Amino acid sequence: MQPKSISAPAKGLIIALIMIVYSLIIYFAGLYSNKTLTLIQYIIFGGGIIWSCIDYAKNNVDGTTTFGNTFAHGFKVTAAITAIVAVYTYFSLKFLMPEMMDYSIEEARKGMIANNQMTTEQIDQALAMTKKFFIPFTIGGLLVAFLIFGVIFSLIGAAVSKKYRNNNPFKEL
Repeated sequence: MQPKSISAPAKGLIIALIMIVYSLIIYFAGLYSNKTLTLIQYIIFGGGIIWSCIDYAKNNVDGTTTFGNTFAHGFKVTAAITAIVAVYTYFSLKFLMPEMMDYSIEEARKGMIANNQMTTEQIDQALAMTKKFFIPFTIGGLLVAFLIFGVIFSLIGAAVSKKYRNNNPFKEL
């Protein structure tokens, strides 16, 4: 009997929980301003998707594991991660760590002032609009970024995983 692969939603849940725990550690340690540590989440994300594609191909050796099947599995994992992390992001920005919005807006203010292309009034106007729509912009950006990177990591995972083809044309008869 061959081993069965963990389902795509279960893998997505596992990877999303690892990402969430990591982000909470970064937040409570006060290291959220360190860009390198925040980028590690994308390494967890990408590594998790690639691992899920390799695991899928390794555990489904019944002759149906193709590049397309493996990519589809990786993208299903991506969709699960994206949905879970989007819900977590909403609740964390709304209830768990609402001060992150103020921190992000203050960092944006510093960047705009350093850029020196806008007046103080224009900066205040832009940041007032940003604050008003911060959570929808953040979740929208997360959705787009995770889905784009998910496609890329799923393609990589499907490319590096071993494919198993049914070489017996009479098996289906």
